[in-house]
Amino acid sequence: MVEDRITDGRRIAQLLASELDGREDGELAHFAVTNADRDVEPTADGARAYDVTRHDERIARAFVHDDRAHLEFEAGHDAAAEAASDVDLRVRPKATDPPRTLVFVESGAEVKRATDVVQQVSRVLAETDEEE
Repeated sequence: MVEDRITDGRRIAQLLASELDGREDGELAHFAVTNADRDVEPTADGARAYDVTRHDERIARAFVHDDRAHLEFEAGHDAAAEAASDVDLRVRPKATDPPRTLVFVESGAEVKRATDVVQQVSRVLAETDEEE
């Protein structure tokens, strides 16, 4: 039996939220999905679906499009860009002040890799916390 590839942005964001909020192993123990908009409807530019928090501090926001989702990293944006590139996820900087990084999750199969990116950002932020 061949499974259909999941390319519905809302469903991809739901799968990612389940990984981030449901797992308690490794760095994921530090994360929660907060401020979820359960009625979010995908848009071409991306509609905010939820926040990703680490120790009650928002590090990213998740957005849904018709055919994909993306994470907008506010904290650890350089680490997010490098980690996403390393696992072959599409990534681009967002020219704002302060700068942000967008990591695109274009199928259900990419959710695990996006979770790896979040964990790497957490490790970098933990190192920064220790230095302060």
